[in-house]
Order: sequence, then C-alpha cells, then structure tokens
Amino acid sequence: MPTVITDSGQVLARQSRRESSARTYARSFPIVPVQASGLTITGADGRTYLDCLSGAGSLALGHNHPVVVNAIRKVLDDGAPLATLDLATPVKDAFVDTLFDLLPPNLKQNGRIHFCGPTGADAVEAALKLTQTSTGRRGVLAFTGAYHGMTAGALATTGNVAARQNVVTTGEVTQLPYPYAYRCPFGVGGDDTARLSAHYVRQLLQDPNGGVVPPAAMILEAVQGEGGVIPAPNEWMRAMRDITSQQGIPLIVDEVQTGVGRTGAFWAVDHSGVASDVLVLSKAIGGGLPLAVIVYDAALDGWAAGAHTGTFRGNQLAMAAGAATLRYVAEHRLDERAEKLGDWLVAELSTLPFETIGDVRGRGLMIGVEATDPAISQQVRAECLERGLIVELGGRDDAVVRLLPPLVMSDVEATSVLERLAAAWTAAERAR
Repeated sequence: MPTVITDSGQVLARQSRRESSARTYARSFPIVPVQASGLTITGADGRTYLDCLSGAGSLALGHNHPVVVNAIRKVLDDGAPLATLDLATPVKDAFVDTLFDLLPPNLKQNGRIHFCGPTGADAVEAALKLTQTSTGRRGVLAFTGAYHGMTAGALATTGNVAARQNVVTTGEVTQLPYPYAYRCPFGVGGDDTARLSAHYVRQLLQDPNGGVVPPAAMILEAVQGEGGVIPAPNEWMRAMRDITSQQGIPLIVDEVQTGVGRTGAFWAVDHSGVASDVLVLSKAIGGGLPLAVIVYDAALDGWAAGAHTGTFRGNQLAMAAGAATLRYVAEHRLDERAEKLGDWLVAELSTLPFETIGDVRGRGLMIGVEATDPAISQQVRAECLERGLIVELGGRDDAVVRLLPPLVMSDVEATSVLERLAAAWTAAERAR
C-alpha cells in the first residue's frame, strides 16, 4: 500500500525549510511521490504523472519493473550481505559477467572493470586518475557543453560556468568546441560544424605553439545530455578517435546517461563504432539503484592497490538490479525499440507548429526540444506538470525541454506524452 500523507503541502514546506538551497528537482516539481509503476508516478495528492525524467535517465525499465523488484527481493530473501566493499560475491560475479557480455568488442575482449563510489561523478574521477597514472600526464581535453559531474575533477571538465564559479576545481583542462550545429561555435551550422570542430581539434593538438601540453586524456559524451541533448555526428566521433590514437591520448567516453539502450544502441559509441579506451558507466547499470563503474583497456591498468577506493563500491542490491536490467534490455531488444520510438517522437515533434521551437533533436529516447526563448521552456515545463507530465530542462540557459522516458514506454503512452507536451507548449505561447 502507498504511504498515506494527509497534507503533502506540509511535507513540501518542511523540505523547503530543512534541505539545502542547492536542491534542484524539488524546486521544479513540487510533488510528493508515494507510488510508481512504469512511466507513471502517483503523488500524495492523488494526482498521476507521466514521468519523462525517469531518475535523470537511471530508470531504463521505469519505476518498479518486476524483473528489478524480483532481483532485489531475491538478494534480501537469500540473506546475502548488502555491502561488501570490493570483495567478490556471487551477485557481483553475475553482474560483471552480464556486463562484459554486452560491452563493445574491444572492452569485452580486453577490458578491466573498477567499481567506484556509487555516482557517475566518482567514476569520472576514477577515469581521470587512471589515465593520469598510465600516461604520467596531467592535462585533460574536454568539450563545451559537457557535463561530467560535480566533484572537483569532474567539474573541471564540465562546461557549465555557473556551476564552476566560486569553487575550486582541479586539473589543467582545455575546453574544445563540441559540434553543436544549432548554436554553431563557428557561426556556420549544419554539417560544417562537426567538420570545423574536428579540424580545429586536430590543428590545435598539432600546433607546437598551440599552448596544449600533451594531455592524459580526452573525455567526451557521444550525446551531451545536460548540455541540451546534442548528438555528436558519427563522423566526428570517429575523427576524435583518430586524433587521439595518433597523438597517443586515451579516449574516455562518458556513457553515464547514454548507456544501456538509451540512444537506440546498447552503448552510444556503438553508433559510430568507436573503440574507446575507457567507458564511464552509471545510472541505468544499477537498475535505478546507486552503482558506478569504469571499464577500460587492460593496457591502462597500472594502478597500485587502493589507488581509487570508496566504502560503497559493493552495493549488492544495485548489482542484482543492474544485471536484471541489462539482461532485460538485451533480451527484449529495447535499444531497437528506443530507436524506433525515438525516431517517431522526433518526427512528430518536428511538425509542431510553434514559432518558439528552434530545434528538435535526439537519439533514441534521449530527445530535446530547444526553445528560441528560455522563458518559453520554463513555462512549458510548468504547463507540462499541470497536465501530468514531468519533463526537465537543460542546455544553454535551460532552453531545451528534455525527454528521458523509460525504454518500456508504450506507443499509447508516447502518444499521450506528445499530446500533453503540445498542449503545454500551446499554453506557454499564449501566456507570453
């Protein structure tokens, strides 16, 4: 039975009074969830919502999917230890087996895995430390618009200026232009954006007076999520791999949000065929519970014991839930489902007759609708909530309305999401 709350307003008031001013989602969505299933959340006020945020992309199978719940229940019923540091357990062994079966070929054949603290940010920190240790270098190449986490090293590679102001970050980071055609950093747009970005990166690294000391790594997202749902063209991805290979620079691909079928392939790198040196994985690999790992080429494995540690690296419930999720996505080909449904949604969204929609883009069920005015996107999010639809914003000035629904979303639910978003955009334009 769901928790009974007679006055959700009091709960929200206590949250506002007691939690830090750094809280985020709670400001945008003043609801008190008490029950959830699949795409649907029920609030304490009895209202239901279609959840197209899905734990910031961590709920690949939606809320409380039976295979995830059963996997968790089995661990509990077996009386297995719940926290095991980095000790080997049957649950952990099964998770690693399942993950390695599904990795890109180069890492499946010659990969090593390291369990990190239970966040994507800590996995990014581990990836940076690994490549620094292996190469003996310190610098990092990163990209405008990137989001890699809020800890010091990860934040240094993140593009959001507001998040980096007034705090100390670590590391020497060179920010490079990401191929964002709608807001082209070179002022040309279209396919030329990616071509010029690749040319710029190549020339900069080859220029003896370019000011870039050979770095420890390049880190990138194949689809920038928080940066505004910006898919990198496959040709550009292959160019980055070619450049880093020629320069002897390890390539880190952050798949925290894009992994496990989200983009219409099991891993976003699969679209381009790029063989990264390091994959950073979190969110969906834990089935909705905290889990983060890096998987990397064995040639980089020069760490000493204890080089990157953390107490909560042995989350058995997350490993069980994650293995169940990985198997279910693979067996039911939900990556292919995401590609098909995502293509349909992007096509339908592209036909919406709103003058304040500047661009519609995405890959799989990772979709962004960029408004020409950030005030519109803010209003759209609020109007969506009024209509029982949870969407989040991202990108420059939060101008992009983002959709991250679970991969199990039905055709009927997708149609309802589209209808509610269209109605919300209509209301937002009328309110201008």
